[in-house]
Amino acid sequence: MQTITKGLVLRSTKTNEADRVLVLLTPEQGIVSAMAKGALRLKNKLFSGTGLFCYSEFALFQGKSMYIVDDAQVQNVFYGIHDDMENMALAMYFSEITMTLSPVGEEAQSMLRLLLNTFYLMSEHKKSSRFLKSIFELRALSLAGFMPDLVACTDCAKYEGGPFYFDTHAAKIYCAECAKKRQQICNLDPSALAAMRHIVFSADEKLFSFRLGEQSEERLSAVVANYLSACLDKPLKTADFLNTILS
Repeated sequence: MQTITKGLVLRSTKTNEADRVLVLLTPEQGIVSAMAKGALRLKNKLFSGTGLFCYSEFALFQGKSMYIVDDAQVQNVFYGIHDDMENMALAMYFSEITMTLSPVGEEAQSMLRLLLNTFYLMSEHKKSSRFLKSIFELRALSLAGFMPDLVACTDCAKYEGGPFYFDTHAAKIYCAECAKKRQQICNLDPSALAAMRHIVFSADEKLFSFRLGEQSEERLSAVVANYLSACLDKPLKTADFLNTILS
């Protein structure tokens, strides 16, 4: 039986002489593996639509261990990612996060939208890498069931005013006074906390529509990166290379 689905190529690995093994994020089935036979040959009909980070409409047949790609019609190639080393490293990092979280159902649809919107901004060079990294990490975690409790201070219910401490293991926030009682140092200024709330709670179309000062962006980046590490059960292979590129 043939399955028609749109999907984003998260990983493309050469196998045999000219075949590709793909890892796709699809809106219906989440993460799936597929074999694209002959796809590395320039004149093959699958060459363009099965490239890394390509968004295509796929015709798939169920094989013994994975799907077989019968056709792949390109929807978007995101050329701007491929001509920039930093963007390539970032895209590989986002893809590994997605594969690790392995979204399904509505979560897969939301994750696919997040990736496509993020890849578009990367391809068009509209936002900084660190800005996009923090947004993607926190939004992806929230979609996968790791949404932090950012409504108010856990101990006294204070909503705003002054710096806050975000506990990356408990996924909760504490105002400066309550953090001091817990012998913790605040790691979020008001702007960084507002940014975290925006990332977690905003609609898709407004997700990227905010700005941060350099110091607040640094605080946000550090806190979210630590939270990602606390949530995932294994280190990401692409993280070290990305950190080398971004440093």
